[in-house]
Amino acid sequence: MPRSHGTRRIAGAGTAAAVLVLSACSTSGSDSPASGGQDVTGTVTVFAAASLKESFTTLGARFEKEHPGTEVTFNFGGSDSLAAGIDGGAPADVFAAASAKTMKLVTDEGLTAGSPSTFVRNRLEIATVPGNPHAIDSLEDLTASGLKVVLCDETVPCGAAARTALTAGGVELEPVSYEQDVKSALTKVRLKEADAALVYRTDVRAAGDKVEGVEFPESAEAVNDYPIARLENAPNPSAAKAFVALVKSAQGQKVLAEAGFLKP
Repeated sequence: MPRSHGTRRIAGAGTAAAVLVLSACSTSGSDSPASGGQDVTGTVTVFAAASLKESFTTLGARFEKEHPGTEVTFNFGGSDSLAAGIDGGAPADVFAAASAKTMKLVTDEGLTAGSPSTFVRNRLEIATVPGNPHAIDSLEDLTASGLKVVLCDETVPCGAAARTALTAGGVELEPVSYEQDVKSALTKVRLKEADAALVYRTDVRAAGDKVEGVEFPESAEAVNDYPIARLENAPNPSAAKAFVALVKSAQGQKVLAEAGFLKP
């Protein structure tokens, strides 16, 4: 499984910020804030849903700044593939999934340290090419003759959510392709290889002016909870606890909210 590059190292740290994050690390199995006293050093490997790429990269850089000498390495992809990798023994410290169902693939194997907790939620939007030339305004519009629409594969959370929304709207849609993660689906629209895709609102926001987002009411029927957990066999458990604590902290939640994620 390909591993993405770690975030850029940033030297120096604010003392107050470092104390804040260190105080959130407990020596117990819980990842709730508590005084721990353990030093946070070395590499922490985070497996995270593709839709978290921008916000987690920002948080990774912040983590490295607050803990000089650490490095955060990310593996972003479809949650189901990441879960399969963890189940197969891939070394990782933290898993952040885009649905409770995919997290369950890991918890059922007893591979998480304690119970996962939901840290954000996400909902779908229709992504169209800039200017929305086909005047797409609803799920029903996606069935127009000749329109090229892509969906995430139903085995990944964005695909399962899309299927739930389409069913809620009574819309039958045959896409031109099924993609393995939300970024791949969005890329089809960005490259104008597709006219539209059902993706997360956070990915539409991250794409800027490369795509245009269209909200639709059925998305309320398919909101995904995002759980996060430290892994039982984490090579760097103290850093894993600290990273989870950062994600759940006020500053972590601010970064995620700015990316378009919803409060849990």
